[in-house]
Amino acid sequence: QLQLVESGGGLVQFGGSLRLSCAASGFTLDYYAIGWFRQAPGKEREGVSCISRSGDSTNYADPVKGRFTISRDNAKNTVYLQMNSLKPEDTAIYYCAAFVKAICTGYDTGRFTSWGQGTQVTVFP
Repeated sequence: QLQLVESGGGLVQFGGSLRLSCAASGFTLDYYAIGWFRQAPGKEREGVSCISRSGDSTNYADPVKGRFTISRDNAKNTVYLQMNSLKPEDTAIYYCAAFVKAICTGYDTGRFTSWGQGTQVTVFP
C-alpha cells in the first residue's frame, strides 16, 4: 500500500523559500501522478500543483504560478515542491497525494489517494 510522508515545512519570512518533500513507501512512486494541496485555517483544501507520472507535465494553481516549482525524482521515490517568494497567504498545511493516472486532470480531492499527514508552512510578514 502506498504511503506518502511530507516534510520540509517550517517558519519563514515573507519573500523566503522552502522546499517540501513528499516521500513514498510501500509502492513505487513512478506509477502515480502526484499532487500538492494546501489547507489554511477555516478554508477548504485547495490544489497547488501536480506533476505527471513521468515528470514531463506539470500544472500550477494561479496563486502560485511563477513562484512554486514541482519536480520528482523517481529513483528516490520523492516529489518536491520548491516554494519561492513566499507570502503570508501561503500559510497552510501542505499535503501530497497520489493520482492513479499518468497525468493529473484537475484537483478534485476525491480522485486523489494515499494522503500524507501534512507539513505546516507559516510565512510571517
